[in-house]
Amino acid sequence: MHRKAVSYVTRTGSAAAGAVATAATSVAAAAVAASIIFTPVADASSRMEGVHEDLLRAVQLNQITEEQAAKFEARLAGQILGGA
Repeated sequence: MHRKAVSYVTRTGSAAAGAVATAATSVAAAAVAASIIFTPVADASSRMEGVHEDLLRAVQLNQITEEQAAKFEARLAGQILGGA
């Protein structure tokens, strides 16, 4: 093969590989976005249950006090359950 032909094939081949990699990345990003969009929103009671568990864990790890957890949970309950 002629030297210029080899150079052209090498350059176009690597460009095509880059385009395929970019397309694959775009498809993967779209799949992740779709999974987030179509994930059902948790109802208020299950959200509050998760908040309670997280706050309980934070108290157990001495990250916050029980009083802080109770106040924060009450404030969030007003926003989540109160329809704010």
